[in-house]
Amino acid sequence: MTFSTALRLNMTGLQPDPRDEAKRYRAALDMAAYVDAHGFDAVALEEHHGAGNGWLPSPLTMAAAIAARTQRVRISVTALLVTLYDPVRLAEDIAVLDLISDGRFSFVAGSGYRPEEYHALGKDWSARGRLMDEVIATLLEAWRGEPFDYKGRRIRVTPVPQSRPHPLFFVGGMSAVAARRAARFGLPFYPPFEDPALEQVYREALEHHGTRGFVAHPGAGNTMLFVDPEPEQAWERLGPYFLREMQEYDSWKLEGVRRPSEGSTATIDDVRRSGRFAIVTAAEARALLGDGGKHNAVLHPLVGGVPLEAAWASLRRFVEQVLQPARKRE
Repeated sequence: MTFSTALRLNMTGLQPDPRDEAKRYRAALDMAAYVDAHGFDAVALEEHHGAGNGWLPSPLTMAAAIAARTQRVRISVTALLVTLYDPVRLAEDIAVLDLISDGRFSFVAGSGYRPEEYHALGKDWSARGRLMDEVIATLLEAWRGEPFDYKGRRIRVTPVPQSRPHPLFFVGGMSAVAARRAARFGLPFYPPFEDPALEQVYREALEHHGTRGFVAHPGAGNTMLFVDPEPEQAWERLGPYFLREMQEYDSWKLEGVRRPSEGSTATIDDVRRSGRFAIVTAAEARALLGDGGKHNAVLHPLVGGVPLEAAWASLRRFVEQVLQPARKRE
C-alpha cells in the first residue's frame, strides 16, 4: 500500500444542544479507535478558539482521550498554538501525554494568526514572536528533567517524557522568521504548503547555526475523501456541511497573511471547484489512491456537523471497500 491514511478531527459543526455535541465528541473517540484497529497511520487534530462552528479549542485533552482509546495510531496536532499556553504547564501536559500515548503524540508549534484568540486567552498579540521563543526554549529545557533557571528562579519539571530527547515536534510557520527560528533551535520546520524559497531560507539558517533539521509539509494530494456509491446525490446532502467549515475558515482571512487553501467560498459549487473535498465511489477512490503514491487518504467524516450516520457510513465504506482491498493486493 503506497498511500498514507489519516483521520482528521477538528470538531467543526457546533450543535445547538450540548447533548448532541457530546454525542459528536464521543463519536470522534469511537472513530479514532476504529481507524486504529484498521491500520490508519494518524489521527490529526487542530486548535482554534472562539470559532462560531466549534472548531476544536482543546486538542491536548482530545489527544489524551484518543491515546487512551488507541494502541498504535500516531496522534498529531497541526498546529498547537503554544504561545497561548503557560510554558511550564504545557511542558508538563505534553510530558504526561507522551507517557500515556507511549510516544505516539507529536505536534506542530504554531503562534496562530488571529488576534482575537490572543485576546480571549489573555495574551499579547504584539509579543507573539517573543512568546514563541520563550515557550520553545522552556519546553526543551523542561524535558531534560534537570533543574533550570526560569524567570529568576530555579525549577524542575516532572515527569519527563518517554520520548528522547523529547517528543517529536516541528516549528510551524509561513515566514522566513519562522524558518530561521526552527533552524536556530535545531528543530524540524513545518510550513503548511510547499515553498522552495522558504525551505532554502531554513537550510541556510541551519548551516549558519550549525544545527540539523528537515522540512515537512502536507504536500499535494490531501483532498478530504468521502466514499459514497452515488456521489452526485451525496454532494446535495453533504455539500452544505463542507461549505459551513470552509466559510468559517474564509472569515478569518487577514491581509498579508499567507494561508493554505485560501479562497472565497460562497456556494457548494465553489467548494467543489476548490478541490478541498471529493466525494467518490469506492472504485474511484481505489484508482485515485493507487496512482503511484501521489495521493494520501485524509478522512474528515464529522466536518461541519455531518450527521453521525452519514459520517460513519463514509468511513466504513473507505475501510471496507478501499483500504482492506488495497492491503489484500500487497
